Amino acid sequence: MTSMGPPADQNLDTKEVDLRSMSSSSHGQAPRVYKVAIPPRQNLFKEFQATIKETFFSDDPLRPFKDQSKSRKFILGIEAIFPILKWGRSYNLKKFRGDLISGLTIASLCIPQDIGYSRLAHLPPQYGLYSSFVPPLIYAVMGSSRDIAIGPVAVVSLLLGTLLSNEIDPTKNAAEYQRLAFTATFFAGITQATLGILRLGFLIDFLSHAAIVGFMGGAAITISLQQLKGFLGIKTKMFTTKTDIISVMHSVFNTAHHGWNWQTIVIGASFLGFLLVAKYIGKKNRRLFWLPAIAPLISVILSTFFVFITRADKQGVEIVRKIEKGINPSSVKDLYLTGENLGKGFKIGIVAGMIALTEASAIGRTFASMKDYQLDGNKEMVALGAMNVVGSMTSCYVATGSFSRSAVNFMAGCQTAVSNIVMSVVVFLTLEFITPLFKYTPNAILSAIIISAVINLIDYEAAILIWKIDKFDFVACMGAFFGVVFVSVEIGLLIAVSISFAKILLQVTRPRTAILGKIPRTTVYRNIQQYPEASKVPGVLIVRVDSAIYFSNSNYVKERTIRWLMDEEEKVKGDYRTKIQFLILELSPVTDIDTSGIQSFEELHRSLEKRGVELVLANPGPAVTDKLYASNFANTLGEDKIFLTVAEAVAYCSPKVTEDP
Repeated sequence: MTSMGPPADQNLDTKEVDLRSMSSSSHGQAPRVYKVAIPPRQNLFKEFQATIKETFFSDDPLRPFKDQSKSRKFILGIEAIFPILKWGRSYNLKKFRGDLISGLTIASLCIPQDIGYSRLAHLPPQYGLYSSFVPPLIYAVMGSSRDIAIGPVAVVSLLLGTLLSNEIDPTKNAAEYQRLAFTATFFAGITQATLGILRLGFLIDFLSHAAIVGFMGGAAITISLQQLKGFLGIKTKMFTTKTDIISVMHSVFNTAHHGWNWQTIVIGASFLGFLLVAKYIGKKNRRLFWLPAIAPLISVILSTFFVFITRADKQGVEIVRKIEKGINPSSVKDLYLTGENLGKGFKIGIVAGMIALTEASAIGRTFASMKDYQLDGNKEMVALGAMNVVGSMTSCYVATGSFSRSAVNFMAGCQTAVSNIVMSVVVFLTLEFITPLFKYTPNAILSAIIISAVINLIDYEAAILIWKIDKFDFVACMGAFFGVVFVSVEIGLLIAVSISFAKILLQVTRPRTAILGKIPRTTVYRNIQQYPEASKVPGVLIVRVDSAIYFSNSNYVKERTIRWLMDEEEKVKGDYRTKIQFLILELSPVTDIDTSGIQSFEELHRSLEKRGVELVLANPGPAVTDKLYASNFANTLGEDKIFLTVAEAVAYCSPKVTEDP
């Protein structure tokens, strides 16, 4: 075995330790071996400061401000809040050309979608358009993503509509319902901005990818089922207000003989087929990306014209009838800032804000990685929060990043957030001049547009991959999916969050442990399950703990280690030559340990002594080593039983096993 060098970081004032010899190697030499070094004591304030910095400021946001003049720091501060001031200086006509094309393209997609999504939220159609006018302007000034397209989205609209209608009937008390919607939007924005300002963005990561896949898929099914009312021409009074699949299908089949309208079905089915074909063509030929983008608007124009000239509305075809003309009216006075509705708006706003934030964050990261640029998650949260706060005061409901529109925006060649400004201008012109033309737009076409938009949320390929990778993740995925489909959106969301937390708790409280063996012709020790050719060392049990040891898992680690020992003793029972005399704990994966962990080590040590087994530690990290010595456990165990590597620990144990009669 070759001599091992000193620690790599020569600047650390490590405690100097004595050297001793190992047993003779095959070459007859006695290699020198270092004991584990005790890290230097850290200043308590500096240690706390470093922890806070790593937790909340891991991206070092103040780096650009170093060594800058006061005036320059002020400018950088303003640019940090309003990124448009930074990238706007290098903006040119070439970039505007790309943004203009992409902005016009996503506008053609968002206008019919917004009218449809507002129905999911149980709001008049103009509120969907309002939410694609003001929020995108705010985001363009404060956001840092070049590709994300802002506006209402299907899942958040459904969630908001479901939660709000549980509190206030949107038909009987429309004015109060709208006020509660604005209040919920206000608190959704406050939640998002607060998370960004306090740099708590990591909280949204507690909703696992698997849970999101299941929740989104379930929401897509639920949204599609809700559209059967408009797609089949069923009257509102005859359709259930519940969202679960059993209630919806019961309403659908109960009205089959006298509630369906065949003209509505023909219109809806025809244009749904057209939308799906357009989407398929755009997917197969990326040069035709614009086709599925403008297909919804073409569908609206053609269906509206058809209904107008045939007066199909007199044959029972439900139409939009009226969309208020003009831009967003102020809704500042409509916010509930006192009374019981304040609490309701606060609770709904937090839930809707977190889901909107999760969706926008995933979309922003996806396109940022595709274009290879950095996205500041906390700044994004502040931008999204600010736009929803302002939106709540201008008659908007919760807006966020739309995946379908962002994908179209990306493929259309957007360069900056100016594409959102172009979209807002088109929506403004629509509100001012074009809304009366939507009077004869059939509800069936809006249902078809929504169904075609949410189909992509059912990601069965991702579900199959999740099954292959992690069965527990698949349970989380299916739990969220079936919760949304068979119960309700909020129950599905609760299941998704609960299973995500359950997985975290399970991994924290039940860390993995493994028995290690020696890889032939090496000094490397690895998991014998992963490497069946690895051989156990006679008389020595080597256990690796694959997690930090805290109060939540310390007792389990101790008990699991003893069970490993008992299992091994059963196997070698009666054979004194292979009787376990040493238990080596391989601690390299153990990043930290607390007082409960130290206590469990002490209990393990006493338990092993009673069994006539010596405890040996290998490769504890700096945090663990520091606490082993601070607690005096290192002295209790014996400093000569703490080694730098498993190989050295085995070399210490092997001669004694051989000598023992």
